Amino acid sequence: MSDSLVIIPTYNEKENIEKIIRKVFSLNEGFHVLIIEDNSPDGTAAIVKKLIPEFENQLFIEERKGKLGLGTAYVHGFKWALRRGYQYILEMDADFSHNPEDLVRLREACRNGADVAVGSRYVKGVSVVYWPMGRILMSFFASKYVKFVTGLNITDTTAGFVCYSREVLENIGLDNIKFVGYAFQVEMKYKSWKMGYRIEEVPIIFTDRTEGTSKMNSSIFKEAVWGVIQLRLMAMTGKIKNKKDSR
Repeated sequence: MSDSLVIIPTYNEKENIEKIIRKVFSLNEGFHVLIIEDNSPDGTAAIVKKLIPEFENQLFIEERKGKLGLGTAYVHGFKWALRRGYQYILEMDADFSHNPEDLVRLREACRNGADVAVGSRYVKGVSVVYWPMGRILMSFFASKYVKFVTGLNITDTTAGFVCYSREVLENIGLDNIKFVGYAFQVEMKYKSWKMGYRIEEVPIIFTDRTEGTSKMNSSIFKEAVWGVIQLRLMAMTGKIKNKKDSR
């Protein structure tokens, strides 16, 4: 039984899904993989199911009825992982924007004392490949904005390449996670920090997808902008646990 699970949400990822699964398993590092599949019309689920006999008891799929949001996909996966005893639970995109080889470094950070390890694009300058300058600036200053509003002292607050220790997910209150888009990533880090967990940034190089299409849209961005303010207000009114009452 592995102690580490990689959760990959998918919607229309037929170009990438088999390649990303094979790459993770080629690492020979004992990772299991859970695909959270949101009823992709392009046949992504069928590709995953074809691979399950080859990677028996290592590759799993949870199918949902539709496109229900990134945050709910990860919460679904987190609960699935906790029920099965995994100690390290990792988030990763299906499109190779996150290098699967960095999974090892993220898990190692948690094994060496971090409670949350964040694959950071900005901890050593800007490490992003193939993004237009406008998107780089938007992402970079979004993290600056989060830090200014919340006080969260990490450079890549919106990062989606993360390893959580089991304890964090057991105590963070998964049923109370509010956001479903990219604000979910900020919420998880902010609540972990407020609860006193140690967050370590691991430098990565982020590469924009070369196949398939991006899921970013204006409603996701709007949720992220206003969500940060809501998180700060929730903390000020005692609706988010802090270190003294969460342990």
